[in-house]
Amino acid sequence: MSIDLTDPPLRSGPRPRTTGREIPHDQLDQFSPPHIRAALVADAQALAGVFTGPSQVSEPASLALRLHEPAGPWAAFLHPSPDEFGHIHRSGFLHLTVPVPLIEPLQRAGWIEPHPISRRPEWPDTIVMLYAPRDEAELAVARAVLRSSWRQATASSATEPE
Repeated sequence: MSIDLTDPPLRSGPRPRTTGREIPHDQLDQFSPPHIRAALVADAQALAGVFTGPSQVSEPASLALRLHEPAGPWAAFLHPSPDEFGHIHRSGFLHLTVPVPLIEPLQRAGWIEPHPISRRPEWPDTIVMLYAPRDEAELAVARAVLRSSWRQATASSATEPE
């Protein structure tokens, strides 16, 4: 199933409540069931050139998505790491970079919000918080966003299988 991220489906329900910290690391009221998060992690690990481990830019319990050969622009990575383009929190909530043309449609549809760190002028405005997918339909959107982030970080126009 192909998801058009320039016109994504609306995310159902209210916007998740976050911790209210400057940099939220969890959702308090909405999270991925274990099998959905596991599927998201497996998809991330299957992307070409990706390796995982504790995040270098977030809490260590977050699973970093890093590249052996990062080739994307500065705005494709979670700084100060030169190779971490995203990470998945225990709740299934993701911090990742998204190509600029997708930010507004995804935000309007209720899937993301800008990461608070992106308000700082020295940080890219491509860093977002993607809400945890709660079911298979939401997992399809999260997979599509993850792939767009991976393509940006690898400077690839390759299409990964849906």
